[in-house]
Amino acid sequence: MNIKVLIVEDDPMVAKFNRHYLEQVQGFEFAGWAASGDEALKMLAEQEIDLLLLDIYMPRTSGLQLLSTLREQGSKADIIVISAASDNASIRKALQNGAVDYLIKPFEFARFQAALSAYREDFRLMHKEHLSQEQLDKLLRHSAPEAEEDKSGAQSLPKGLTEGTLESIWDTIKQLPNPVFSTEDISSQAPISRISVRKYLAFLTEAGILEMELSYGAVGRPVYMYKVKPEGHELISKYR
Repeated sequence: MNIKVLIVEDDPMVAKFNRHYLEQVQGFEFAGWAASGDEALKMLAEQEIDLLLLDIYMPRTSGLQLLSTLREQGSKADIIVISAASDNASIRKALQNGAVDYLIKPFEFARFQAALSAYREDFRLMHKEHLSQEQLDKLLRHSAPEAEEDKSGAQSLPKGLTEGTLESIWDTIKQLPNPVFSTEDISSQAPISRISVRKYLAFLTEAGILEMELSYGAVGRPVYMYKVKPEGHELISKYR
C-alpha cells in the first residue's frame, strides 16, 4: 500500500524539486500539487491523502493557517512541514498542531529520506491488523525515546515532543467520558493527527503514566486501549 502524498507549495520549481525527491523514496505515491491552501482543501475533499508536504510561506492562506484549518475540520492527514521558516514560533505552532516532522530549507536529500522513511515505518505498522511483540516494541522505541532528567531532577520531554501538544492530549484525556480510551478517541477530540497522538501515548505509557492493553472488537481487529494509572496524575506533573 503506497502512501499518497500531496505537495502544498506555491513555487512550482520547488514543488517539482520536492516531487523529484519524493519519487526517490520507495513506498510513496505523488497524488498531486496544490499551489495554495484553498487548492489543498479542495483536493483533500476530492481524494484520500495520507501525507502533506507543507510549506509555511504561501500567499493568502499560510501553511500554519491551513494546518489549523485541517485540524479544526477533523482531517486525519499527516503533515511534514518543509519550509524556510526557522523561527521558534512557527516550529512550535506546527508541532503543536500535529506535524510529524519539520524540515528547514535548504535541506539535504538524506534528511528528507530519513523523514519519509521514519514516517513510512510508523504508517505501515499502524495499518497492520496484528502486531507481534517485537514490532510493537520497535514502534514504541521509535516513537517514545527516553526522557532526559536535568540536574534539578525535573523531567524534560524526548526530542520531537512538545509541552503544548502534551498538555492538549492530557486535557483531552481528562475530559473523556470513558476512562479507557484509544488513539482514535483522542485524535477525534484534539486537533492532532493519529500518528502524533500515538507517539505521545507511547511516551506516557513508557513513563508509567498510562497502561496499555490489547482489545479485540466484534470483528476481531485488535485495538490498543489506554487508561491512566492511579499514580499517573502525579507523574504527569513532572513533564508539565
